Amino acid sequence: MELHQLFIDEIRSYNSDELSGLIEALSTSPMVSVRANKLKGVATPDGVNRVKWCTEGWYLPQRLPFTFDPSMHQGLYYVQDASSMIISHIIKSLTNGENSPLRYLDACAAPGGKTTAAIDSLPNGSLVVANEYVPTRAEALSENIIKWGYPSVISQGDTARFKKLKSFFDIIAADVPCSGEGMFRKDAEAVAQWTPSLVAECVARQREIVENLWSALRPGGYFIYSTCTFNRSENEEMVDYIKELGASTIEIEMPNSWNIVKGINTDNHCYRFMPHKVEGEGLFIAVLRKNEDGEMPSQRTSKNKKNTKEKISNIDQLKSRLINSSEFEATLVKDKVVMFPKIWSNELSVLLSQLNVIHFGVHVAMVKGKDYIPTQSLAMSQCLNKEEFVNYEVDCHTAISYLRREAIVIDDAPKGYVLLTYKNKPLGFVKNLGNRANNLYPQEWRILSTHIPSEIPVVLG
Repeated sequence: MELHQLFIDEIRSYNSDELSGLIEALSTSPMVSVRANKLKGVATPDGVNRVKWCTEGWYLPQRLPFTFDPSMHQGLYYVQDASSMIISHIIKSLTNGENSPLRYLDACAAPGGKTTAAIDSLPNGSLVVANEYVPTRAEALSENIIKWGYPSVISQGDTARFKKLKSFFDIIAADVPCSGEGMFRKDAEAVAQWTPSLVAECVARQREIVENLWSALRPGGYFIYSTCTFNRSENEEMVDYIKELGASTIEIEMPNSWNIVKGINTDNHCYRFMPHKVEGEGLFIAVLRKNEDGEMPSQRTSKNKKNTKEKISNIDQLKSRLINSSEFEATLVKDKVVMFPKIWSNELSVLLSQLNVIHFGVHVAMVKGKDYIPTQSLAMSQCLNKEEFVNYEVDCHTAISYLRREAIVIDDAPKGYVLLTYKNKPLGFVKNLGNRANNLYPQEWRILSTHIPSEIPVVLG
């Protein structure tokens, strides 16, 4: 890997002792880390090398073929760079034991790692909105958040759509598109694509994204800005620009033992994760608090609700059977039975009217005539009532066959809808016909590889 000389010259021009080993570190191998889904009762294993700033994260000795671990598809853990896990610590610091639900936006969210980490740290019952501009990445985002099991709102589109949501969110996170210098040792293409003009293009795009989002943040709310790059133009200088919109940086406690570098040539509270200092990839992050004298919160009800959802009385009984919570409202969206927390009903109506929402809440069933077909969204939900279904435990190879959407035979189970489990955790639904079972795993989520490794990876034990 040969780094661009202009990139090397710029890093060295900062004259910071903290950066003296960065160039050499970019030629080393990256660390591999994962994060447990505590919402599904998964704990960090004993005896592992833990991530210092995330209690749910730990390092693996090597990269594994995660695609063939059913536990990952069950949403029991997420493969994520350790540096990015800092979002969990930051949100815990900002909420500081606050129990009241908040309105949270991850504006550039795909593939979903930071969103799921935020979910784990936000007060229980918070409204989580995750947006992605690129359609294919938005689909991947939707899949990962559904697997995590928390009822969220997922949208696809330009951040300009958020301009109309005046003072709607308490916290906005923007891991903005950047020149990707922090990914150099993981991605050879990032090295090949880097040019000074790319940095300039990214700066312009980042300013546009911040401007689009700023009015959607309530006065006194927090803006979490991050990149995976090293240059000051996209980092410290962008923080200066955000401050001009009416904000101040917030100091987050970062123990010295974490070896996180403070901002370069700035008095602002900024934090850099450097691969020669920490066990993780390059990351820059800063938290800004919006001035209190900004826009007042807008009315969060919509007078012109789109006819997107319809309440149907005869699905209330279905709701009580499938979901082990009374906090949800059941609605019908075309042929889907969808459940969403009642407390956010008005906010949901606003979001549906202003954003291109591709998924929200828990899609518990598809309506087909008089039949209700349980969905993968229900199987993955932390609110699933497992006792409503026959549970059928499968071994690892059967689980992989299911995830490849192959035919499954379960001779000793009754006919009808059956919830497959793997290691006693939900895997997905089949409709057992006796001689065979219809595989209900989503076609677009199936494992495409025909190769199965001789040894199935085990992350959770």
